[in-house]
Amino acid sequence: MKLAGILMIALLAAPFAATASEEHVKLDRMPADVNPNDVVSLQRGAQVFVNYCMGCHSAGYMRYNRLTDLGLTEQQIRDNLIFSSAKVGELMTIAMSVKDAKEWFGAPPPDLSVIARSRSSGAGTGADWLYTYLRSFYRDSSRPSGWNNQLFPNVGMPHVLYGLQGEQALKTEEVLIPSGSGKKEDARKVEVTKLVLEKRGAMSPAEYDRMVADLVNFLSYVAEPSRHFRQQLGIYVLMFLGVMFVLAYALKKEFWKDVH
Repeated sequence: MKLAGILMIALLAAPFAATASEEHVKLDRMPADVNPNDVVSLQRGAQVFVNYCMGCHSAGYMRYNRLTDLGLTEQQIRDNLIFSSAKVGELMTIAMSVKDAKEWFGAPPPDLSVIARSRSSGAGTGADWLYTYLRSFYRDSSRPSGWNNQLFPNVGMPHVLYGLQGEQALKTEEVLIPSGSGKKEDARKVEVTKLVLEKRGAMSPAEYDRMVADLVNFLSYVAEPSRHFRQQLGIYVLMFLGVMFVLAYALKKEFWKDVH
């Protein structure tokens, strides 16, 4: 019984330990001008997703024809977003089987349908986590893929966007932290790690950040495609209830005026 209890505690604590290992990296916030209502950003993000992500990752809860909500026609979806024999009404899945994925990568790449929701935490939104993650890869010769990630240490995924971003290195430097006394001799040295771009890619840092923001915006949309409609419907429902409250209150006063 004691051993079973220890195993149970370990299993329950594992997710929190994984989260704690990532919390030492401050999440970057998504650009304020990128939002789920920006259909141009979502269209660009969809194009990046099918070109760079769908080789390994599926979005198995999303259908291609749902992208018509982003202002695309079914013909545009066929011509620009489907590179297989899939039909417009089919799910956004990939040909690679789970068995092959385990053999090639050690573990199947996760489906990205709800990744933006599953990564939400007290440190930031799922979009913030993805935005930081996709900009935190660096060269690491000790890893099988040759890549590592500052936010997700020892991640198995290689940096598929390195041709666009370039190659970063993780550098460690010492910085002086002033003490409460304000005296220089009381300051303490702290080692700080930061990413440094050593080899430029096809995009400038600003262009790459914008592209990543569009991709993350699309992944956030895929995680909850009805969000915008649901929020609009909620506003209309609250307005209706407000009008009904005024009418009901007026009716109540009219009904009880002779009693008082």
